[in-house]
Amino acid sequence: MKSLAAAVTFAFAGATHAAPVAYRTVDVDGINIAYREAGDASKPTVLLLHGVPSSSRMYDGLLRKLGDRYHLVAPDYPGFGNSDAPDPVKFAYTFDNLAKVMHKFTDAVGAHRYVLLMQDYGAPVGMRMALARPQAVQALVFQNGNVYEEGLGAMWAKRKPFWEDRSAHEKEVVAVHQSVAATRARHIGSDPAFEAYDPDLWMDEYAYLNRPGQARIQADLIYDYQHNLAAYTEWQAWLKQRQLPTLVVWGKHDLAFTVPGAQAFKRDNPSAEVHILDGGHFVMDTRLDEVAAITGTFLGKLSSAAGAFAGAAPASR
Repeated sequence: MKSLAAAVTFAFAGATHAAPVAYRTVDVDGINIAYREAGDASKPTVLLLHGVPSSSRMYDGLLRKLGDRYHLVAPDYPGFGNSDAPDPVKFAYTFDNLAKVMHKFTDAVGAHRYVLLMQDYGAPVGMRMALARPQAVQALVFQNGNVYEEGLGAMWAKRKPFWEDRSAHEKEVVAVHQSVAATRARHIGSDPAFEAYDPDLWMDEYAYLNRPGQARIQADLIYDYQHNLAAYTEWQAWLKQRQLPTLVVWGKHDLAFTVPGAQAFKRDNPSAEVHILDGGHFVMDTRLDEVAAITGTFLGKLSSAAGAFAGAAPASR
């Protein structure tokens, strides 16, 4: 009861005193990267990496709720949101390359040490960043960001034929991926409370997905996703070896990444904090206050730990 009251109090305070969000861009190797930013850059930094087919927009509410105490930075990947979408002939849309661009982004905005908060595509991007620069990562937050085979839903079996023969299956895979029905289903999943979801969530994403050039961009990343599964063992070994403070927040109605994927984190890090919420793949669609309360409490624990989050080097530009 006490923790519930604290969560409600936090949610009410966040809604009443929403932190302002700034919408900025920065040049990274000639690519205009759009990003959202909230909070004082002298405070501990949280780097928020979005999923597909979303953008940093998915974090707007969380930035407003936590930006009074922390420095939050949420970029759009190339080809997503309001960032540039370079021609796939000239820019490789792979997770390796997205991670490299995000590293250069953190350099450009002066975010040298941070908590990684990752959702969906954010997990393979973020794990690559973590392995490349482990000294930069102070803690990990996974929100339906999967790195375990146990978490792969039945839909992933449909990807295997595409990975084995791209030319034979690409047209069908892309058509489904760009459809209104599939875009809606990513949000609602198996949640019976479908009336709680704002249709703008998927209609806006549908519009972005069907911009010129998006079919090839999305196809390249879906095809490259097979390399994420191949890297799971390496990422799990890193999690086990590093034992970083870890928060796992999972919407249980997700059809892509299922609850066993959330619970598997405790196998490699028994201290990982796991919360299963009554929501979908983008759990903040309907459970923003809960996610903000849980994440705020987790970050608060880091701040009070000697030499940990509280000792973060200030970000600067």
